Amino acid sequence: MQSESREPNLKTSFKTILIAIISIVIISLLLFRNNFFKSTYLLKSFGELSVDPEIAFTNNKPTFLEFYAEWCEVCKEMAPQISAFKDEYEKDINFVFLNVDNQKWGNYIQKFAVNGIPQVNLFDKKGILISTFIGKQDEIKIRESIKNLEIEDKPYEEIINAEFSTIQDNKNNEISPRSHG
Repeated sequence: MQSESREPNLKTSFKTILIAIISIVIISLLLFRNNFFKSTYLLKSFGELSVDPEIAFTNNKPTFLEFYAEWCEVCKEMAPQISAFKDEYEKDINFVFLNVDNQKWGNYIQKFAVNGIPQVNLFDKKGILISTFIGKQDEIKIRESIKNLEIEDKPYEEIINAEFSTIQDNKNNEISPRSHG
């Protein structure tokens, strides 16, 4: 007899716990939605905030060139930091953001041998490549390199971190004999 009376109590307890868990998840998503979605939003906005690369390399200002992709987890992780750099330095430096999934940037991807993202290339005001960062980078190291853009005749520096994403082949725009119907 006791097991029959416990069964409704267990079902009620289970429902209560399930409702509590779902409520906590929903409240957390609402409270922290900016943290969850901010980096994705920033990446999507990078292309809109970008200076055209042709202008950037001819306007006598240093250039910060980042290759990224919206699916890249390391790019998402670094997006708030890169956005802060842009806000701080955009008066003195061109910020160019090129999405590796956009075929119109293919010539730049080849020219700068991009095979891991995020890749940040820093150019002096003459358009000479000064630094290349591949993968997740320390904010202090990038900031130091940005400040060194004013130094004349600085030797080239390449910094690679093992935490990066390899570029995926974009098959969306490939043409095959059967793709035309």
